Amino acid sequence: MGAPAATAGSVAGAHGAADARSGVWGWITTTDHKRIGILYGVTAFFFFLLGGLEALLIRLQLARADNTLIGAETFNQLFTMHGTTMVFLAIMPMSAAFFNFIIPLQIGARDVAFPRLNAFSYWVFLLGGLFLNSSFLFGAAPDGGWFGYANLTSIQYSPGMNISFWALGLQILGIASLAAAFNFIATIINMRAPGMKLMRLPVFTWMSFITQLIVVAAFPVITVALVFLMFDRMFGTTFFSVAAGGDVLLWQHLFWLFGHPEVYILILPAMGMVSEVLPTFSRKPLFGYPVIVYSGMLIGVIGWAVWSHHMFATGMGPIADSYFSSVTMLIAIPTGVKIFNWIATMWGGQIRLATPMLFAVAFIILFTIGGISGVMHASPPTDLQQTDTYFVVAHIHYVLFGGAIMGIFSGIYYWWPKVFGRLLDERLGKWHFWLVFIGMNVTFFPMHLIGLLGMPRRVYTYGPELGLEQMNLVSTVGALLLGFSMLIMVYNFWWSSKHGEIAQNNPWGAATLEWAMSSPPPVYNFSVIPEVRSRLPLWTVGGVTEIPDVPPEPVHVPGGSYWPVVAAVGILVFFIGALVQSLWLAVGGVLVLVVSVFKWAFEPFEM
Repeated sequence: MGAPAATAGSVAGAHGAADARSGVWGWITTTDHKRIGILYGVTAFFFFLLGGLEALLIRLQLARADNTLIGAETFNQLFTMHGTTMVFLAIMPMSAAFFNFIIPLQIGARDVAFPRLNAFSYWVFLLGGLFLNSSFLFGAAPDGGWFGYANLTSIQYSPGMNISFWALGLQILGIASLAAAFNFIATIINMRAPGMKLMRLPVFTWMSFITQLIVVAAFPVITVALVFLMFDRMFGTTFFSVAAGGDVLLWQHLFWLFGHPEVYILILPAMGMVSEVLPTFSRKPLFGYPVIVYSGMLIGVIGWAVWSHHMFATGMGPIADSYFSSVTMLIAIPTGVKIFNWIATMWGGQIRLATPMLFAVAFIILFTIGGISGVMHASPPTDLQQTDTYFVVAHIHYVLFGGAIMGIFSGIYYWWPKVFGRLLDERLGKWHFWLVFIGMNVTFFPMHLIGLLGMPRRVYTYGPELGLEQMNLVSTVGALLLGFSMLIMVYNFWWSSKHGEIAQNNPWGAATLEWAMSSPPPVYNFSVIPEVRSRLPLWTVGGVTEIPDVPPEPVHVPGGSYWPVVAAVGILVFFIGALVQSLWLAVGGVLVLVVSVFKWAFEPFEM
């Protein structure tokens, strides 16, 4: 795209350039961070609905004792893909949608640091998700649990392609996550507007920044574990074979050394979203902003020291048990600090219970319940009773659904008008909220009792003598209610896109920089890069320099490119070659990747 001239007509030209790329090809070749954010959001929401459907089938099977709706093998595939989908294909990329769209706007940037790398990360994520789910078409969906414990995943006990789909698919998704993480780290460090000091960054950007640092450190760990697993399966190595001198617990250490920081990769962005919503709808600044930021940093550090509380049942011994128990209790402190700060923010505020605020308050309540049961797991004797029971299922869903998903829903309702230029319907939004809130508790709270009464998780059926049929039926009814609530949300999206109230620049009266521009933002974001003079620029007189409606000079924006898509296809072809053990396919994929990366590196910057 040529640079727009510095006139009113040139602004129309900039918008016109965006419109000219509005066809399918325009979306495929886009490098605009806002469009990539929308692509991430739509794709992740689709996978979220798919993961929810898998969960509904699981709950329907467990609604009554000795049910035969689903067989054991199908059940194993469903719970494996449900966990994998929700963690890697839904919650993480839904957060990435906000990273892409919101972070550059909050820090006063035109785009991300590496626009083509940003597009590449999306297409790798999409193809990785399709690769994983294509396993259903071949009757070989992953069936070893989303945790993939050795030696159940060895070629001896899982000789088909099921586990290979899982291990290779996660490596594809890891490439997408690492590419995005490096991009956002570079963006936040180098592209902040003048005056946007680190301690003036919005809390969402801060929590996102910490999340990217954790991603960069955590994903290489799971990559090493997955490479070991694939070498064991493909080349006969013995990393996890005790009989051949390997260590079966090595997998658990590597997996949970990634897996527990992954929990904070999932929850920290939601904490950031809630930290933006609560001040806006309480009409007062966030209480203890520096403490919120520092506690997020502390979570990012201590999160690396607690992984083996997932392994108390393996018999690590009293010293290891004591250490991991103590550190697990310690990490509750910075988390608890955030909760008190959020409550203090609302205290004495002029609270407006709009839909985003309702989801934010529910996040605090439900995440606190999940946190309390997490502290219970910090005690090895208690954990030994609860390990591999439905009590653990209840805990993780209160953290990841009651926490991460509720926070993301809050963010969706909050930033929707900025993204699409129309407000979501409040009446439908509140119906959605109450059905989700009730359905979530009806689904998962009984699982605490089901687990304490002895029902193990990951079993496809149970006998009537356990006396758990009634509570399981209640849990299934709650799951159906959750599914219905999502239909209301989807209808709200559709209805509001046609009939929703037109959004002004700042419909909520928020304080951060993204609300200083039109809704939706123009292709170039800011007509001029603003100078920020306050942490709450829109709530402070003179907190930000005036941003004119018309750019006073030509605005250069990144051009579209199809090479990131081609590079992503090269990665997919390589991993398909690994799956079917075809050297030619693997080499061909590498060649496509190398050529396409070389081509995009030397493309002109502008369209």
